[in-house]
Amino acid sequence: MATTATVNKKSLWGGGAAKPFKASYGKLMMWFFLLSDAFTFSGLLITYAFLRWSAPAYNGDPDAFTFSTEYWPIPEKVYNAFPGGLHGDSWALVFVGLMTFILIMSSVTMVLAVEAGHRMDKKNVVKWMLWTIIGGLAFLSCQAWEWAHFIHGTEVATIGDVVVNGRWVEGYKIFGANLSFNQYGPPAFAALFFFITGFHGFHVFSGVVLNVLIFFNAANGVYERRGHYEMVEKVGLYWHFVDLVWVFVFTFFYLI
Repeated sequence: MATTATVNKKSLWGGGAAKPFKASYGKLMMWFFLLSDAFTFSGLLITYAFLRWSAPAYNGDPDAFTFSTEYWPIPEKVYNAFPGGLHGDSWALVFVGLMTFILIMSSVTMVLAVEAGHRMDKKNVVKWMLWTIIGGLAFLSCQAWEWAHFIHGTEVATIGDVVVNGRWVEGYKIFGANLSFNQYGPPAFAALFFFITGFHGFHVFSGVVLNVLIFFNAANGVYERRGHYEMVEKVGLYWHFVDLVWVFVFTFFYLI
């Protein structure tokens, strides 16, 4: 005797009496993605930490942290410039501090957008999403300037006698940093700086693109017609993750 059963599609994800962890499918999948992404960033930062502490200790030479390819550079001597030609010990970490403040404030505006979504307040969702987008673009602009300054440098560093493009060059001098040589320290320092901060910057850029899409959907009343603003909350989880990762990148590169 054959029996048939009609299954409600919503009950397939319901897990019986309730949703797993009382979270929707989309939110749970976002958490899974963020967890996998956290493993990627953890691996990169652990690699940086391993190379950082395996490098020879600074010997007290006042020029070592700037002109040696042996010692790992001191952050205060590398990230000590500010737009407008300002440079020196008194400006150490000021610019990157500004970048961090901008990103954290964009996380605050995202919280306000999510809160407005819970209240079905379309006007404030649109307003706070716009401010979040502006914050993300401002951070990316700051990072672009920082990369440009890091690449061009502020002083000439004498590397010594090296082979450049197959030719022997005596007293080879460079400005700034690239993937082969850099005036700040070992080549691995510049390579990791470009890769890790660039990887994070790509996440910020992706978040800005998502925020723009959410902004236009909210402005056009898409979520109001759906009866909820859950998509704002899901993208907000990603944006908060990007901000949290920056705290670790900031600590590893700029503080230790």
